[in-house]
Amino acid sequence: MFELTTQTEMTMSSREIASLTNKRHDNVMKVIRELVSGRILKPSDGVPEIKETPYVHPQNQRTYYEYHLNRRNSLVVVARLCPEFTAVVVDRWQELEKQSQPKVPGSFAEALQLAANQAKEIEAKNHALAVAKPKVEFADAVAGADKGVKLGQFAKTVGLGPVTIFRILREIKVFMSRGDSYNLPYQEYVERGYFTVKQGTYETNSQTRISHTAMITGKGEIWLRKKLIETGHLKAVAA
Repeated sequence: MFELTTQTEMTMSSREIASLTNKRHDNVMKVIRELVSGRILKPSDGVPEIKETPYVHPQNQRTYYEYHLNRRNSLVVVARLCPEFTAVVVDRWQELEKQSQPKVPGSFAEALQLAANQAKEIEAKNHALAVAKPKVEFADAVAGADKGVKLGQFAKTVGLGPVTIFRILREIKVFMSRGDSYNLPYQEYVERGYFTVKQGTYETNSQTRISHTAMITGKGEIWLRKKLIETGHLKAVAA
């Protein structure tokens, strides 16, 4: 979620900012555009301007846009979005900066030990991948890269009504409970691949308006069934 620019300056993506602050990414992008337009955000040294960069979403393979901001600009954005999350982003920056610091062996013996440790890590990861492969293939077959189904359909399969499922999701802080994002999932759960948000349009008073509908993915159905059992809203036999 972060990268080094050609000037070796570390940046944080607008998507990670959205995840850290529990905000929708499109709302974060809107705030950044306003700050860029007002020249409140400053380009890094050697960079002529702050630009949106494309990325391919892993879930639907569509191309969207994001920003990559340096430490100063990302903190300005978070301060505008929700000041209470500034400390969270500062802590995340400290983690990223520590991770970016290379560990240089102090002696030949340390270099050999580092190489041995890395070899063990690679071997362990390869073994874990081999063990997990059947499970991953099964999960992909169930969850796949689908766009999801409406929550009402899922509610029927578990014996809950549409009104009830939305109320529960708001109570357990999976869906937002107020504002323009009412009854939509927090960005964290979208990033995990549990939900998608379908955008559409509708006519009212001779005006075309944009609508957003929460959809649950196959992966999300598996996760939410377990979650509802854990919270006592479903009996184990319902899973």
